[in-house]
Amino acid sequence: MIPARCRPVVALLCILLAAGVGAVQAQSMTVLRGGRLFDAADTTLTENPGLVVRAGKIVARGATELDTTGARIVRLDADHVVLPGLIDLHAHYAVDFFGAGRVEETEGYPLLYLANGATTTFTAGEMQPEKMRRVRRAIERGDRVGPRMLTSGPYFGKARPGWDPTRTPASIRREVDQWAARGVEHFKAKRMRAELLRALIDQAHRHGATVTGHLGSGSGQSVNPRTAIDMGIDRIEHFLGGAQLPDTAGAYDSLPTATPDEPAFDRITQHYKAHNVYFDATISAYGYYGTRDAELYADWPDAQQYFTPYLRSVLTEDDYQDPISRFQRIFELKLDRIQAFYEAGAGSLITLGTDHPSWGEYLAPFGVHRELQAFVRAGIPEAAALRMATINGARAVGMGDRLGTVEVGKWADLFVVRGNPLDDIRNARTVEWVMVRGDLHRAAALREAARGVVGPEGAEEAEAFRPDRGR
Repeated sequence: MIPARCRPVVALLCILLAAGVGAVQAQSMTVLRGGRLFDAADTTLTENPGLVVRAGKIVARGATELDTTGARIVRLDADHVVLPGLIDLHAHYAVDFFGAGRVEETEGYPLLYLANGATTTFTAGEMQPEKMRRVRRAIERGDRVGPRMLTSGPYFGKARPGWDPTRTPASIRREVDQWAARGVEHFKAKRMRAELLRALIDQAHRHGATVTGHLGSGSGQSVNPRTAIDMGIDRIEHFLGGAQLPDTAGAYDSLPTATPDEPAFDRITQHYKAHNVYFDATISAYGYYGTRDAELYADWPDAQQYFTPYLRSVLTEDDYQDPISRFQRIFELKLDRIQAFYEAGAGSLITLGTDHPSWGEYLAPFGVHRELQAFVRAGIPEAAALRMATINGARAVGMGDRLGTVEVGKWADLFVVRGNPLDDIRNARTVEWVMVRGDLHRAAALREAARGVVGPEGAEEAEAFRPDRGR
């Protein structure tokens, strides 16, 4: 019998072999011809002159003297559009199917992130960091199929289960060294005291790593994003901060009732621009807790088709997250603020992050398209939204010279959709092909391989989906 942990990989191989469209690892070269191209270096579509991929890199665009004898030739239709792979900088693999706490889902999620065109994910705080490290390394070796995974290691701060409130700056520095030695290149702070956050940022930078933070208003022992920017933090999650987030109450209490103050907004926006700090708004994350209007949340395939039969049999609507009125207000406020941030000339600092630990009603890997749609709903042009999801994300993690655009010399991470996403951003959902590390996959095969594998197969295996198990 095939072990449960191997089923998605074996299923994918069987589907690909049966269809004759396996990942193109055996081919020395792949050529994508036809269709149109959004390379993210521009804001328009151009005719695809022919993309030549070899050894995981784009080696030519258009007429070339390269010998393509024996290459895999993929001929695209006139309505196909090639785009750079999406980069989700707040891509939780975490699920909480039984209300017992979050654990990482690593069987179906890597396939589904890739099937949605997300070729790079940053986990932004992990509940089971060693498990995520093993998955990342298996994908890097080619033993598993999935996106480039930028793992974060555990949360740094009170968000980590079992966090020691007596931690010292010296202990933070030692732990950063340990996780950097395990391959972590980007760290996440959440609910962290100022002196500890300063140590985290400084020590991470000594390793060439970046730091992002889910921060507070500055009340109590929290750190306002403006203060963190002065410390040298690289990215901020959720809230812009400054006087836009007054320290008279906690962030979630003060933000829904705060009246946007334009001078305060202008000051914090200029602070981001002056320090080149990236902002991950995670707009759609707050909509999951709100009224979940049909435009962003209902017009989607049923997520439960990816659950195991056992999980489908035991999971009910009572297990889903109930709406929270103040989060709907935050969702609406975020739409307004991200538009203003963009119009203030900070569009190059906005990145895409989804931040959805699933309870079962929705699955996180589909969130990249909800966030893109939220950007557009906020009034951001489609081309700019796609740049936020590609080149901005690459630059935010120091990989802009390798990822984020479809250019010669860069890594061959891209996806192909049917229909023009610059006319309707929902066309970015119609993924037909995905290429990561130069390996080409049919998105339908990835989705099929993930069908019926998310979650436990029985009551005994369900114990691995509780936070005190399976670490």
